[in-house]
Amino acid sequence: MPKGMGAKELTVMAFDFGTKRIGVAVGNTVTQAGQPIKTIAEVSDDARFKVIAGLLKEWQPNRLVVGMPCHPDGAEHEMSAKARRFGNQLHGRFQLPVDWVDERYTSAVLEGNSEMRDNLDAESAALILEQYFLEKNWIS
Repeated sequence: MPKGMGAKELTVMAFDFGTKRIGVAVGNTVTQAGQPIKTIAEVSDDARFKVIAGLLKEWQPNRLVVGMPCHPDGAEHEMSAKARRFGNQLHGRFQLPVDWVDERYTSAVLEGNSEMRDNLDAESAALILEQYFLEKNWIS
């Protein structure tokens, strides 16, 4: 809940959308920490959404967050539209609220850390989620 509201724990699932892979992380408004859980590498949209449906069933999030790729100056590029479409599809298929978070700096933060490179997409999703908690100013 935003500052000053009651302390209801909400589970939030975040996605780092890419055309080849989608990183997934989960967290809640109490710990405000993102936990990387999976990188989806299925080729077809149907297969991707089937995996996502399974994750949603397992984790039961209250809302979803999608990283919004932008140029360093904040301008959108072709991936921005694809990420927005993906978020809209999530909302349409699963009837959960979707928020977008500027993800300009998440991959840059991670690329310098070789330990995280193997799971870069899921780690990026965790950073996107933590950025979301910071921006929304959730207080438990």
